[in-house]
Amino acid sequence: MARHKLSEKTCRSISETGVHSDGDGLYLRVREGGSKNWIFVYRWSGKRAELGLGGYGAGVAPVSLALAREKAEAVRQQLARGEDPKAERRAANPKTFKDVMDDVIKTKTKGFRNAKHAAQWRTTLDTYATHLHGLAIGKVTVDDVVETLNPIWETIPETADRLRMRIATVMDAAKARGLYVGDNPAAWRGNLQHLMSDRQTLSRGHHAALEYKEIPATIKALRASSGVSARAVEFACLTGARSGEVRGGLWSEIDFEAALWVIPKERMKAGREHRVPLCERAIEILRERKDLATSDIIFEGGVAEKGVSDTAMVKSLRAASPDKSVTLHGLRSSLRDWAGDETHHARDIIEMALAHVIKDKTEAAYRRKDALEKRRALMMDWAAFCNSENIANTAVA
Repeated sequence: MARHKLSEKTCRSISETGVHSDGDGLYLRVREGGSKNWIFVYRWSGKRAELGLGGYGAGVAPVSLALAREKAEAVRQQLARGEDPKAERRAANPKTFKDVMDDVIKTKTKGFRNAKHAAQWRTTLDTYATHLHGLAIGKVTVDDVVETLNPIWETIPETADRLRMRIATVMDAAKARGLYVGDNPAAWRGNLQHLMSDRQTLSRGHHAALEYKEIPATIKALRASSGVSARAVEFACLTGARSGEVRGGLWSEIDFEAALWVIPKERMKAGREHRVPLCERAIEILRERKDLATSDIIFEGGVAEKGVSDTAMVKSLRAASPDKSVTLHGLRSSLRDWAGDETHHARDIIEMALAHVIKDKTEAAYRRKDALEKRRALMMDWAAFCNSENIANTAVA
């Protein structure tokens, strides 16, 4: 390929927007507005790559045509030796944890259906991972991760564990891009598990989930309240649903005749439709709400078109519970623990009742259907347990 196609006169006078070849990979790029800069275009690992060589004719360090050709020749020599022309620049300006973090968040959250969940990714890493932000991604150590997690590991364990998992995702992305070599410093198994308090013990120690033996008394206390948030919490407990699924529940999803709540895939975490069998008390709650309904939202908040808030539900739950730090999500854990400890219902049925994805491929192959009637039997037993405090008091009376 011919070289030296351009001249200084051409470089000064050219105004057409685009790239203009000097030959063998050297180009003068002219942008809208008239600015000009030199680029070298080549292929590395089978992919097109571009290297900036400086601006032409302006700025504090203008690169002449002769100097651009000299720089281009140096790049050609590196390529001939099998060297990456960008290696030195990367070493001088290494990617930081925050650089990769921002890329991961941008890519990861594109597919999220829930805008709040997407925002939580950014908030968690921006708020609690600041110690890592300025570190070169290739230099992040286990000690750096421990130092980041320690301040919140025992005070807000759920957030801390989410933070750890998100840090691990960033580090995995760095490894995939060749920016980090070695084991993931945020991995739990065989790594942080030897350096941090056990997650299960920590969660129980801070009462993220209510002990299932406390559920009947809590349900009784909830029923003593006439507030919509108390009804929403009780309904969530009886159905094993996530708070967001309850707060966003619509009348169009309820089949009173079949005693069924059909949550569309768009509102489910796993992106699959979920059928929820409804016990007698759940139906009773729905009929009460239907008589007061002014919109298609089942559990209306202060504004009819909006569901009851998560904050209001948490407040009602903690007012009724002996544990004032219990979480709404913990009600699902209570159901899971009770079913595993106190019943003979199959593990996969319990997991399906909680709308968990069955990860074992062999087991999942045998569970293409949702085992509705088996799940209905499980939820009827759970409802009876939840109501046991009320039944006992009625019997005494």
